[in-house]
Amino acid sequence: MNIAEALRIALQSLWVNKLRSVLTLLGVVIGVAAVIAVVTFVSGINDYVAQKIFNLGADVFIISKMSPVETNVDHFLAAEKRKNLIMEDYEVALEACRHCEDLGAVLRGTGNVKHGERSISDTTVQGITPSMAQILDTDLTSGRMLNETDLNSRSAVAVVGTDIVDHLMAGADPLGKEVNIDGWTYQVIGVGKKKGTTLGQSADNYVMIPLTAYLKQYGSHNSSIGIWGKALATGVPLDEAMDEARVALRARRHDRPGEDDSFEIETNASLLGIWSGLSNTFFMATIGIAAVSLVVGGIVIMNIMLVSVTERTREIGIRKALGARRDDVLLQFLIESVTLALAGGALGVLLGVAVAMSVTLLIGMPSAIKLWAVAAGLIVSASVGVFFGVYPARKAAKLDPIVALRFET
Repeated sequence: MNIAEALRIALQSLWVNKLRSVLTLLGVVIGVAAVIAVVTFVSGINDYVAQKIFNLGADVFIISKMSPVETNVDHFLAAEKRKNLIMEDYEVALEACRHCEDLGAVLRGTGNVKHGERSISDTTVQGITPSMAQILDTDLTSGRMLNETDLNSRSAVAVVGTDIVDHLMAGADPLGKEVNIDGWTYQVIGVGKKKGTTLGQSADNYVMIPLTAYLKQYGSHNSSIGIWGKALATGVPLDEAMDEARVALRARRHDRPGEDDSFEIETNASLLGIWSGLSNTFFMATIGIAAVSLVVGGIVIMNIMLVSVTERTREIGIRKALGARRDDVLLQFLIESVTLALAGGALGVLLGVAVAMSVTLLIGMPSAIKLWAVAAGLIVSASVGVFFGVYPARKAAKLDPIVALRFET
């Protein structure tokens, strides 16, 4: 028996028992679909995070009270006890970092914004220094960005995102209009370029005000500012600019020699490393869960193949009586098992991609289909078919033709 003939018989057998075949496939379909969906999401989010972080540039560093992503509980608890970074810390770092092209500070919170009778909630309120706009490469569609005069005079002015304009001032020119941010009135001087949504959250529901105005309104008792620096674009090593800021801050915050910094200083490489570790852990955990589903699917395939061997015992006897060898029978049932598992793998790939794309369309979660993941899904499903199909196939191959011909179902 050649491979083509065995494949034809396998497909014919599966088609005759359509409902049983579909039910048998469920375990493999669910397992492969879970793997494909997770790989698609993890790859998409990794690409998104990498793009956003690398857009900051390889010459940008961030100083904060504690890392935005903490994986060690003890380190997290110790970091919480640190003193907040305040404006004086920023000013000391600004004066000391001579190899910084820009050094900015930012504070973020959420609030409610009103204009007339309309309001919008969960708005990101950002208090920034003007240099943050250059570091983050913020683009405007109209108006101007915050400047040093606004910062020094604590001016009640704001740059707003497109959601503020669309929800509160539809059809009107927003420049010069007043908005109420948590009870305080600000004049709109600029409108940011539309960014879209990510993970179901709009990136355009924000207002930017001078950091000094933010501190005046919200206070600084429970807030720690973030300091962002960008090294000179003249070939100066990033480490040199970071060291200047670090030394100034250690002196300002009275960090003793030999002790760790009382703050965190990170680059895009360190942030990507932290994220990569988290995403890999999540990926491996999900793969483990999906593997359980694949094992269950494989056991079901083995069970169905054993039933098929029993049902076709006389057929096996006839084939052997007509000259079929053990290897022919073994190959026939092994190909049926692999075909069954591969069909489940193909359906699982399609289902996984469909789920990932649907979630992306519904909530905007980044996703990226990887060809290696599709190939891996099919290879793993075929491997399941081989592993769990060997025993039923060997059992069929070892049947005595005389006993098989006497068998009655």
